[in-house]
Amino acid sequence: MDGDPAVESQLDGFSLILPLPYRIAFILVLGVWAWGLNLHYLHLLKIDVASLIKYPSRSSSSSLSHHQRTYALATTITIPFLFSIFFFWTLTRGQPSAVLAWDFIPQSYLFLLFLLFLIPYKRLSPNGRFRFLTTLKRISIGGIAEAQDGKFGDILLADVLTSYAKVLGDLFVSLCMFLSAGKSSTDKPDRGCGGQYIVPIIISIPSVIRLRQCLIEYMRVRKNPTQHSGWGGQHLANALKYSSAFPVVVLSALQRGYDPNKIGLSETGIFRLWLFFVFMNSFYSFYWDVAKDWDLTLFSSLLSSAFPSVFPPSNTTTSFHSNQVPPAQAHPWGLRPHTHFHTPQIYYTAIGLDLLLRCTWSLKLSPHLDHWNDLEGTIFLLEMAEVVRRWVWIFFRVETEWVRVRSGAAGVDEMLLMPMGR
Repeated sequence: MDGDPAVESQLDGFSLILPLPYRIAFILVLGVWAWGLNLHYLHLLKIDVASLIKYPSRSSSSSLSHHQRTYALATTITIPFLFSIFFFWTLTRGQPSAVLAWDFIPQSYLFLLFLLFLIPYKRLSPNGRFRFLTTLKRISIGGIAEAQDGKFGDILLADVLTSYAKVLGDLFVSLCMFLSAGKSSTDKPDRGCGGQYIVPIIISIPSVIRLRQCLIEYMRVRKNPTQHSGWGGQHLANALKYSSAFPVVVLSALQRGYDPNKIGLSETGIFRLWLFFVFMNSFYSFYWDVAKDWDLTLFSSLLSSAFPSVFPPSNTTTSFHSNQVPPAQAHPWGLRPHTHFHTPQIYYTAIGLDLLLRCTWSLKLSPHLDHWNDLEGTIFLLEMAEVVRRWVWIFFRVETEWVRVRSGAAGVDEMLLMPMGR
Protein backbone atom coordinates (compact mmCIF):
# COMPACT_ATOMS: atom_id res chain seq x y z
CA MET A 1 0.00 0.00 0.00
CA ASP A 2 2.91 2.36 0.72
CA GLY A 3 3.70 4.70 -2.12
CA ASP A 4 0.55 3.96 -4.10
CA PRO A 5 -0.42 7.36 -5.57
CA ALA A 6 -3.97 6.21 -6.32
CA VAL A 7 -4.55 5.41 -2.65
CA GLU A 8 -2.61 8.28 -1.14
CA SER A 9 -4.47 10.85 -3.23
CA GLN A 10 -7.71 9.92 -1.46
CA LEU A 11 -6.44 11.32 1.84
CA ASP A 12 -7.32 14.97 2.32
CA GLY A 13 -5.38 17.30 4.58
CA PHE A 14 -7.83 16.85 7.46
CA SER A 15 -7.51 13.05 7.41
CA LEU A 16 -3.72 13.30 7.40
CA ILE A 17 -3.88 15.24 10.67
CA LEU A 18 -6.87 13.54 12.30
CA PRO A 19 -7.57 10.13 10.74
CA LEU A 20 -10.81 8.31 11.46
CA PRO A 21 -9.70 6.33 14.59
CA TYR A 22 -8.55 9.53 16.30
CA ARG A 23 -11.75 11.34 15.38
CA ILE A 24 -13.72 8.56 17.04
CA ALA A 25 -11.47 8.64 20.10
CA PHE A 26 -11.71 12.43 20.37
CA ILE A 27 -15.51 12.37 20.42
CA LEU A 28 -15.59 9.52 22.95
CA VAL A 29 -13.14 11.31 25.28
CA LEU A 30 -15.05 14.55 24.82
CA GLY A 31 -18.22 12.75 25.93
CA VAL A 32 -16.65 11.87 29.29
CA TRP A 33 -15.55 15.47 29.86
CA ALA A 34 -19.02 16.67 28.85
CA TRP A 35 -20.68 14.35 31.37
CA GLY A 36 -18.38 15.71 34.07
CA LEU A 37 -19.43 19.25 33.17
CA ASN A 38 -23.08 18.17 33.29
CA LEU A 39 -22.62 16.76 36.79
CA HIS A 40 -20.58 19.74 37.96
CA TYR A 41 -22.93 22.50 36.86
CA LEU A 42 -26.05 20.64 37.99
CA HIS A 43 -24.34 20.11 41.36
CA LEU A 44 -23.82 23.89 41.59
CA LEU A 45 -27.56 24.29 40.97
CA LYS A 46 -28.24 21.93 43.90
CA ILE A 47 -29.65 19.26 41.60
CA ASP A 48 -28.81 15.78 42.87
CA VAL A 49 -28.22 13.80 39.68
CA ALA A 50 -27.13 10.71 41.61
CA SER A 51 -30.48 10.43 43.35
CA LEU A 52 -32.34 10.77 40.03
CA ILE A 53 -30.45 7.91 38.40
CA LYS A 54 -30.41 5.90 41.67
CA TYR A 55 -26.63 6.01 41.91
CA PRO A 56 -25.14 5.38 45.39
CA SER A 57 -24.25 8.53 47.28
CA ARG A 58 -20.72 9.27 48.45
CA SER A 59 -19.51 7.10 51.33
CA SER A 60 -18.30 10.17 53.27
CA SER A 61 -18.13 13.94 52.94
CA SER A 62 -14.37 13.66 52.34
CA SER A 63 -14.86 11.46 49.29
CA LEU A 64 -14.51 12.96 45.84
CA SER A 65 -17.76 14.23 44.37
CA HIS A 66 -19.25 12.50 41.35
CA HIS A 67 -18.11 15.19 38.95
CA GLN A 68 -14.59 15.13 40.39
CA ARG A 69 -14.39 11.38 39.84
CA THR A 70 -15.63 11.87 36.30
CA TYR A 71 -12.98 14.53 35.69
CA ALA A 72 -10.35 12.13 37.03
CA LEU A 73 -11.48 9.43 34.62
CA ALA A 74 -11.57 11.93 31.75
CA THR A 75 -8.03 13.06 32.58
CA THR A 76 -6.83 9.47 32.69
CA ILE A 77 -8.11 8.69 29.21
CA THR A 78 -7.03 12.08 27.81
CA ILE A 79 -3.34 11.76 28.70
CA PRO A 80 -2.71 8.59 26.62
CA PHE A 81 -4.80 10.09 23.81
CA LEU A 82 -2.54 13.14 23.65
CA PHE A 83 0.58 10.99 23.87
CA SER A 84 -0.69 8.68 21.12
CA ILE A 85 -1.66 11.41 18.68
CA PHE A 86 1.56 13.41 19.18
CA PHE A 87 3.59 10.23 18.70
CA PHE A 88 1.59 9.50 15.53
CA TRP A 89 2.21 13.02 14.19
CA THR A 90 5.93 12.70 14.94
CA LEU A 91 6.18 9.44 13.00
CA THR A 92 4.00 10.37 10.03
CA ARG A 93 4.85 14.10 9.57
CA GLY A 94 1.80 14.44 7.31
CA GLN A 95 3.10 11.93 4.74
CA PRO A 96 0.21 9.88 3.25
CA SER A 97 2.24 6.66 3.01
CA ALA A 98 3.28 6.94 6.67
CA VAL A 99 -0.28 7.75 7.79
CA LEU A 100 -1.49 4.57 6.11
CA ALA A 101 1.35 2.44 7.44
CA TRP A 102 1.09 3.45 11.10
CA ASP A 103 -2.65 2.84 11.49
CA PHE A 104 -2.11 0.46 14.39
CA ILE A 105 -1.13 3.38 16.66
CA PRO A 106 -4.54 5.11 16.74
CA GLN A 107 -6.22 1.71 16.68
CA SER A 108 -4.20 0.72 19.75
CA TYR A 109 -5.52 3.74 21.62
CA LEU A 110 -9.12 2.71 20.91
CA PHE A 111 -8.27 -0.72 22.32
CA LEU A 112 -6.69 0.92 25.39
CA LEU A 113 -9.77 3.10 25.85
CA PHE A 114 -11.91 -0.03 25.85
CA LEU A 115 -9.64 -1.64 28.47
CA LEU A 116 -9.71 1.43 30.73
CA PHE A 117 -13.46 0.99 31.12
CA LEU A 118 -13.01 -2.67 32.06
CA ILE A 119 -9.97 -2.92 34.36
CA PRO A 120 -10.91 -2.93 38.08
CA TYR A 121 -8.62 -0.05 39.08
CA LYS A 122 -9.89 1.75 42.18
CA ARG A 123 -8.63 5.22 41.25
CA LEU A 124 -10.61 5.22 38.01
CA SER A 125 -14.10 5.54 39.50
CA PRO A 126 -14.74 1.77 39.60
CA ASN A 127 -18.33 2.14 40.82
CA GLY A 128 -19.16 4.59 38.05
CA ARG A 129 -17.60 2.43 35.34
CA PHE A 130 -19.33 -0.69 36.69
CA ARG A 131 -22.66 1.12 36.78
CA PHE A 132 -22.10 2.38 33.23
CA LEU A 133 -21.29 -1.11 31.93
CA THR A 134 -24.20 -2.69 33.81
CA THR A 135 -26.63 -0.11 32.45
CA LEU A 136 -25.17 -0.44 28.96
CA LYS A 137 -25.62 -4.21 29.10
CA ARG A 138 -29.26 -3.85 30.18
CA ILE A 139 -30.22 -1.26 27.58
CA SER A 140 -28.25 -2.92 24.76
CA ILE A 141 -31.13 -5.35 24.35
CA GLY A 142 -33.71 -2.62 24.78
CA GLY A 143 -34.23 -3.25 28.47
CA ILE A 144 -35.21 -0.59 30.97
CA ALA A 145 -35.20 -0.67 34.77
CA GLU A 146 -38.19 0.07 36.94
CA ALA A 147 -38.46 3.66 38.19
CA GLN A 148 -37.16 2.78 41.66
CA ASP A 149 -34.18 0.93 40.16
CA GLY A 150 -32.85 3.69 37.93
CA LYS A 151 -35.15 3.96 34.91
CA PHE A 152 -34.20 7.58 34.35
CA GLY A 153 -30.52 6.64 34.07
CA ASP A 154 -31.37 3.99 31.48
CA ILE A 155 -33.29 6.53 29.42
CA LEU A 156 -30.47 9.08 29.61
CA LEU A 157 -27.83 6.60 28.44
CA ALA A 158 -30.01 5.21 25.66
CA ASP A 159 -30.73 8.73 24.39
CA VAL A 160 -27.02 9.54 24.48
CA LEU A 161 -26.38 6.46 22.34
CA THR A 162 -28.75 7.81 19.68
CA SER A 163 -26.50 10.89 19.44
CA TYR A 164 -23.46 8.65 19.13
CA ALA A 165 -25.07 6.47 16.44
CA LYS A 166 -22.88 7.74 13.59
CA VAL A 167 -19.80 7.56 15.80
CA LEU A 168 -20.61 3.90 16.48
CA GLY A 169 -20.96 3.37 12.75
CA ASP A 170 -17.54 4.93 12.18
CA LEU A 171 -16.09 2.77 14.97
CA PHE A 172 -17.21 -0.33 13.06
CA VAL A 173 -15.81 1.10 9.79
CA SER A 174 -12.46 1.77 11.46
CA LEU A 175 -12.25 -1.76 12.90
CA CYS A 176 -13.44 -3.34 9.64
CA MET A 177 -10.81 -1.50 7.60
CA PHE A 178 -8.09 -2.33 10.13
CA LEU A 179 -8.88 -6.05 9.93
CA SER A 180 -9.39 -6.15 6.15
CA ALA A 181 -6.48 -7.24 4.00
CA GLY A 182 -5.06 -4.47 1.87
CA LYS A 183 -6.80 -1.69 3.81
CA SER A 184 -5.76 0.77 6.48
CA SER A 185 -8.01 2.25 9.14
CA THR A 186 -6.33 5.63 8.60
CA ASP A 187 -7.23 5.63 4.91
CA LYS A 188 -10.27 7.44 3.55
CA PRO A 189 -13.20 5.77 5.37
CA ASP A 190 -14.92 3.03 3.40
CA ARG A 191 -18.41 3.22 4.87
CA GLY A 192 -19.42 0.27 2.73
CA CYS A 193 -16.91 -1.95 4.52
CA GLY A 194 -18.56 -5.22 5.46
CA GLY A 195 -21.50 -4.63 3.10
CA GLN A 196 -23.73 -1.78 2.03
CA TYR A 197 -26.23 -2.16 4.88
CA ILE A 198 -24.02 -3.11 7.84
CA VAL A 199 -23.25 0.49 8.85
CA PRO A 200 -26.89 1.66 8.48
CA ILE A 201 -27.97 -1.24 10.69
CA ILE A 202 -25.43 -0.25 13.36
CA ILE A 203 -26.54 3.38 13.17
CA SER A 204 -30.15 2.24 13.69
CA ILE A 205 -29.45 0.15 16.80
CA PRO A 206 -29.67 3.04 19.35
CA SER A 207 -33.07 4.05 17.94
CA VAL A 208 -34.20 0.42 18.11
CA ILE A 209 -33.14 0.36 21.76
CA ARG A 210 -35.18 3.45 22.61
CA LEU A 211 -38.11 2.19 20.56
CA ARG A 212 -38.20 -1.04 22.53
CA GLN A 213 -37.89 0.87 25.82
CA CYS A 214 -40.92 3.00 24.88
CA LEU A 215 -42.93 -0.13 24.05
CA ILE A 216 -41.92 -1.76 27.35
CA GLU A 217 -43.10 1.34 29.23
CA TYR A 218 -46.35 1.28 27.28
CA MET A 219 -46.93 -2.36 28.23
CA ARG A 220 -46.16 -1.58 31.87
CA VAL A 221 -48.78 1.16 31.87
CA ARG A 222 -51.34 -1.12 30.27
CA LYS A 223 -50.59 -3.88 32.76
CA ASN A 224 -50.52 -1.72 35.90
CA PRO A 225 -52.36 1.55 35.23
CA THR A 226 -52.32 4.31 37.85
CA GLN A 227 -54.30 7.49 38.28
CA HIS A 228 -51.50 9.43 36.54
CA SER A 229 -50.57 6.93 33.83
CA GLY A 230 -53.50 7.29 31.44
CA TRP A 231 -53.57 4.69 28.69
CA GLY A 232 -49.89 5.03 27.74
CA GLY A 233 -50.36 7.22 24.69
CA GLN A 234 -47.26 9.29 25.42
CA HIS A 235 -45.05 6.20 25.20
CA LEU A 236 -46.52 5.25 21.82
CA ALA A 237 -45.99 8.80 20.58
CA ASN A 238 -42.40 8.63 21.79
CA ALA A 239 -41.95 5.27 20.06
CA LEU A 240 -43.19 6.87 16.84
CA LYS A 241 -40.50 9.53 17.17
CA TYR A 242 -37.73 6.92 17.26
CA SER A 243 -39.37 4.93 14.47
CA SER A 244 -39.21 7.99 12.23
CA ALA A 245 -35.41 7.70 12.20
CA PHE A 246 -35.42 4.40 10.28
CA PRO A 247 -36.63 5.71 6.90
CA VAL A 248 -33.97 8.43 7.09
CA VAL A 249 -31.21 5.87 7.67
CA VAL A 250 -32.45 3.54 4.90
CA LEU A 251 -32.92 6.30 2.34
CA SER A 252 -29.51 7.78 3.18
CA ALA A 253 -27.95 4.38 2.48
CA LEU A 254 -29.83 4.09 -0.82
CA GLN A 255 -28.60 7.53 -1.89
CA ARG A 256 -25.01 6.61 -1.07
CA GLY A 257 -25.11 3.39 -3.06
CA TYR A 258 -27.69 4.34 -5.67
CA ASP A 259 -28.14 1.73 -8.40
CA PRO A 260 -30.99 2.39 -10.88
CA ASN A 261 -31.03 -1.31 -11.82
CA LYS A 262 -31.86 -2.40 -8.26
CA ILE A 263 -34.06 0.45 -7.04
CA GLY A 264 -37.41 1.21 -8.61
CA LEU A 265 -37.11 4.93 -7.89
CA SER A 266 -35.17 7.72 -9.52
CA GLU A 267 -32.38 9.38 -7.57
CA THR A 268 -34.53 12.51 -7.37
CA GLY A 269 -37.44 10.48 -6.02
CA ILE A 270 -35.27 8.95 -3.30
CA PHE A 271 -33.96 12.38 -2.33
CA ARG A 272 -37.50 13.78 -2.05
CA LEU A 273 -38.55 10.85 0.15
CA TRP A 274 -35.47 11.36 2.30
CA LEU A 275 -36.25 15.06 2.57
CA PHE A 276 -39.81 14.33 3.74
CA PHE A 277 -38.76 11.85 6.41
CA VAL A 278 -35.77 13.82 7.67
CA PHE A 279 -37.99 16.92 7.99
CA MET A 280 -40.60 14.95 9.91
CA ASN A 281 -38.02 13.30 12.18
CA SER A 282 -36.18 16.55 12.93
CA PHE A 283 -39.19 18.68 13.78
CA TYR A 284 -41.04 15.94 15.64
CA SER A 285 -37.89 15.37 17.71
CA PHE A 286 -37.50 19.10 18.27
CA TYR A 287 -41.09 19.35 19.48
CA TRP A 288 -40.50 16.41 21.81
CA ASP A 289 -37.29 17.90 23.21
CA VAL A 290 -38.98 21.17 24.11
CA ALA A 291 -42.51 20.14 25.08
CA LYS A 292 -42.03 16.67 26.55
CA ASP A 293 -38.41 16.26 27.64
CA TRP A 294 -38.03 19.81 28.98
CA ASP A 295 -41.71 20.45 29.86
CA LEU A 296 -41.58 23.93 28.34
CA THR A 297 -44.76 25.59 27.14
CA LEU A 298 -43.36 27.12 23.96
CA PHE A 299 -45.75 25.40 21.55
CA SER A 300 -48.88 25.78 23.65
CA SER A 301 -47.99 29.45 24.17
CA LEU A 302 -47.54 29.92 20.41
CA LEU A 303 -50.92 28.33 19.73
CA SER A 304 -52.59 30.42 22.44
CA SER A 305 -51.08 33.58 20.95
CA ALA A 306 -52.04 32.69 17.38
CA PHE A 307 -55.48 31.14 18.05
CA PRO A 308 -56.72 32.36 21.45
CA SER A 309 -60.31 31.33 20.74
CA VAL A 310 -59.32 27.74 19.92
CA PHE A 311 -56.44 27.38 22.40
CA PRO A 312 -57.24 29.72 25.30
CA PRO A 313 -54.37 30.49 27.68
CA SER A 314 -54.43 28.10 30.59
CA ASN A 315 -54.25 29.16 34.21
CA THR A 316 -51.42 26.74 34.64
CA THR A 317 -48.89 25.52 32.13
CA THR A 318 -47.82 22.46 34.08
CA SER A 319 -50.51 21.89 36.66
CA PHE A 320 -49.44 18.26 37.12
CA HIS A 321 -46.13 19.47 38.57
CA SER A 322 -47.60 20.97 41.71
CA ASN A 323 -50.65 20.75 43.90
CA GLN A 324 -50.82 24.56 43.88
CA VAL A 325 -51.94 26.11 40.62
CA PRO A 326 -49.79 29.13 39.74
CA PRO A 327 -51.54 32.15 38.25
CA ALA A 328 -51.46 32.81 34.53
CA GLN A 329 -48.22 34.41 33.26
CA ALA A 330 -46.51 33.46 36.54
CA HIS A 331 -43.48 32.43 34.52
CA PRO A 332 -41.66 33.78 31.44
CA TRP A 333 -43.42 33.22 28.15
CA GLY A 334 -42.93 29.73 26.74
CA LEU A 335 -41.23 28.32 29.83
CA ARG A 336 -42.68 26.83 33.03
CA PRO A 337 -43.29 27.92 36.64
CA HIS A 338 -40.36 26.07 38.19
CA THR A 339 -36.90 26.65 36.70
CA HIS A 340 -33.36 26.36 38.10
CA PHE A 341 -31.22 28.05 35.46
CA HIS A 342 -30.63 31.70 36.22
CA THR A 343 -32.25 33.56 33.33
CA PRO A 344 -34.97 32.84 30.75
CA GLN A 345 -32.43 33.64 28.03
CA ILE A 346 -30.62 30.39 28.83
CA TYR A 347 -33.77 28.43 27.97
CA TYR A 348 -34.46 30.41 24.81
CA THR A 349 -30.85 29.94 23.69
CA ALA A 350 -31.08 26.19 24.32
CA ILE A 351 -34.32 26.00 22.30
CA GLY A 352 -32.75 27.86 19.38
CA LEU A 353 -29.57 25.77 19.51
CA ASP A 354 -31.56 22.54 19.64
CA LEU A 355 -33.54 23.55 16.55
CA LEU A 356 -30.42 24.66 14.68
CA LEU A 357 -28.50 21.45 15.40
CA ARG A 358 -31.54 19.29 14.62
CA CYS A 359 -31.54 20.79 11.12
CA THR A 360 -27.91 20.44 10.02
CA TRP A 361 -29.20 18.22 7.21
CA SER A 362 -30.44 21.40 5.51
CA LEU A 363 -26.89 21.89 4.20
CA LYS A 364 -27.83 19.42 1.49
CA LEU A 365 -30.50 21.79 0.20
CA SER A 366 -27.99 24.45 -0.80
CA PRO A 367 -26.20 23.91 -4.12
CA HIS A 368 -23.36 26.03 -2.76
CA LEU A 369 -22.89 23.94 0.39
CA ASP A 370 -23.92 20.45 -0.72
CA HIS A 371 -20.40 19.38 -1.66
CA TRP A 372 -19.25 20.07 1.90
CA ASN A 373 -21.37 17.18 3.20
CA ASP A 374 -19.04 14.55 1.75
CA LEU A 375 -15.87 16.03 3.23
CA GLU A 376 -14.48 14.12 6.20
CA GLY A 377 -13.98 17.37 8.12
CA THR A 378 -17.66 18.26 7.69
CA ILE A 379 -18.79 14.77 8.73
CA PHE A 380 -16.65 15.08 11.86
CA LEU A 381 -18.05 18.52 12.71
CA LEU A 382 -21.63 17.31 12.27
CA GLU A 383 -21.00 14.36 14.57
CA MET A 384 -19.48 16.77 17.08
CA ALA A 385 -22.46 19.10 16.73
CA GLU A 386 -24.87 16.28 17.62
CA VAL A 387 -22.83 15.39 20.71
CA VAL A 388 -22.85 19.05 21.77
CA ARG A 389 -26.62 19.21 21.21
CA ARG A 390 -27.08 16.15 23.43
CA TRP A 391 -24.78 17.65 26.07
CA VAL A 392 -26.99 20.75 26.24
CA TRP A 393 -30.13 18.60 26.19
CA ILE A 394 -28.94 16.67 29.27
CA PHE A 395 -28.79 19.83 31.40
CA PHE A 396 -32.44 20.62 30.77
CA ARG A 397 -33.67 17.03 30.78
CA VAL A 398 -32.14 16.40 34.21
CA GLU A 399 -33.41 19.73 35.51
CA THR A 400 -36.91 18.82 34.29
CA GLU A 401 -36.79 15.46 36.05
CA TRP A 402 -35.65 17.18 39.23
CA VAL A 403 -38.60 19.60 39.04
CA ARG A 404 -40.97 16.68 38.52
CA VAL A 405 -39.59 14.75 41.48
CA ARG A 406 -39.50 17.75 43.80
CA SER A 407 -43.08 18.66 42.96
CA GLY A 408 -44.32 15.12 43.49
CA ALA A 409 -44.89 14.30 39.84
CA ALA A 410 -42.17 11.75 39.17
CA GLY A 411 -44.59 9.79 37.04
CA VAL A 412 -45.34 12.66 34.71
CA ASP A 413 -43.57 10.88 31.84
CA GLU A 414 -46.24 8.21 32.07
CA MET A 415 -49.15 10.61 31.71
CA LEU A 416 -51.67 10.52 28.94
CA LEU A 417 -50.50 12.43 25.88
CA MET A 418 -52.04 15.83 26.48
CA PRO A 419 -53.36 18.24 23.84
CA MET A 420 -50.90 21.03 23.04
CA GLY A 421 -53.31 23.70 24.16
CA ARG A 422 -53.43 22.55 27.76
